[in-house]
Amino acid sequence: MDGTSEDRADAMFRALADRTRRDILRRVLTGEHSVSALAEHYDMSFAAVQKHVAVLERAGLVTKRRRGREQLASGDVEAVRSVASMLAELEDLWRGRIDRIDTFLQGD
Repeated sequence: MDGTSEDRADAMFRALADRTRRDILRRVLTGEHSVSALAEHYDMSFAAVQKHVAVLERAGLVTKRRRGREQLASGDVEAVRSVASMLAELEDLWRGRIDRIDTFLQGD
């Protein structure tokens, strides 16, 4: 991965490190939601939810558009797939190490 890809991966994982943001992402992956409708689900201010959505947007996991006075957020499925792909790559590396340890311990 080049530096830009690594920066994007860092932003994605930072965004996903927060449980509220993960929950918001789950909601917007099912369809477009207004930020005000999202805010109704959390015991925090509208501004706090708006900031969470902005973090997800900067990470490329969510897109926003305006409809009149409303801000509508939707999840980016391809971005989520790229996160899953990164995790699968790390899992493959880990499994390879475990396989090599097993082979070594078996004396092959």
